[in-house]
Amino acid sequence: MATKAKAAGEKINGAEGIETAMKNGSEALKAGFEKAVKNYDHLLGYSKGTVEAYMKSANAAGKGAETLHNEIYSFSKQSVEGSIAAVKAVLGSKSAHEVFELQTDFAKTAFDAYVGQMTKLSEIFASTSKEAIEPLQSRVQAWVEIVQSSRAA
Repeated sequence: MATKAKAAGEKINGAEGIETAMKNGSEALKAGFEKAVKNYDHLLGYSKGTVEAYMKSANAAGKGAETLHNEIYSFSKQSVEGSIAAVKAVLGSKSAHEVFELQTDFAKTAFDAYVGQMTKLSEIFASTSKEAIEPLQSRVQAWVEIVQSSRAA
């Protein structure tokens, strides 16, 4: 009779154990689902921010490209005008010595202008690159924070 009572007690404990396991499993499932929904919301927010960052980056790159184009066009126009003026001056010169001086002055002026323009263009390119990369760098940092927060939770 003691074995029957013991077996009956085990059945009751087994039923309670199943009930407890079901309750714990249900709570764990609910907590896991809530965590997944929270992470999904973070991911959606991250995606929205990333699209905005890409737009800012593209706008900065577009403005920089436009600035570069305008600078190159302006320099090319000035260069052609300077070349035409130099040719007119050479054609109007009265001696070979004067032609040599005009040509030397033109070459020096053209070279200095070219070096100055290349410096200016490299500065524009560097600032445009920095401005275009900045929003994307902030998204990388945001991604690191999301991963760290999801690992900690």
